[in-house]
Amino acid sequence: MTIENLRHIAFIMDGNRRWAKKRGLPAALGHKKGAEVLVDTAKLVSRLGIRYMTVYAFSTENWKREKSEVDTLMNLLRDYLDNSFKELEENNVKIVFIGEKDMLAPDIVARMAKIEEKTKENSGMTMCVALSYGGRQEIVAAARKAAQLVKEGGIKVEDINAEKFATFLYTAEIPDPDLLIRTSGEYRISNYLLWQLSYSEMYFSQTLWPDFSEEELNKIIEDYEKRERRYGKS
Repeated sequence: MTIENLRHIAFIMDGNRRWAKKRGLPAALGHKKGAEVLVDTAKLVSRLGIRYMTVYAFSTENWKREKSEVDTLMNLLRDYLDNSFKELEENNVKIVFIGEKDMLAPDIVARMAKIEEKTKENSGMTMCVALSYGGRQEIVAAARKAAQLVKEGGIKVEDINAEKFATFLYTAEIPDPDLLIRTSGEYRISNYLLWQLSYSEMYFSQTLWPDFSEEELNKIIEDYEKRERRYGKS
């Protein structure tokens, strides 16, 4: 297997808070460092010629954290949207956002829309940022879209198969991930891309996200290239 067979990497960027705690730092500094590593990693993935990268930036479950931490994360997000994405825009990266945007503050949604508009013609890698995202919620939303179309007469019940259903997902125009990478040594997918990860290869790195590096990425890709993907076949 060669890197040409790797079109799409999905990341669960885990370990920001633990990274900060190990250093006696506030959690906000862990998240800030993690945001910097995201930009560096996106540039690395793009240089490798991989066409798509999806990152789990903030889950619907994260809204349950302490209000003070959520407020800090939202303010970091504002700064990140205003500043960090400019570097990716200059590197010809197209940026799209998925998730339940109605749960986000209007000014954040406006920033997201501005970035999508500014990068929509970029022809390099597409980076999909999952914000206020949950896999189960996405599937429920897709089922509601399908049900509404049936109700309106746009499609018939018998028209709905796996391929058709996928067109109702947030990621309708993005191929399913070939590889999922989760950092920090956790072995779960945490309600992330539940439909899309059906046949993805998975790699669970012991590295905390703020320590994620080019060396680590290369090691994971080398491991991926040794695997034989069967897509459910024996």
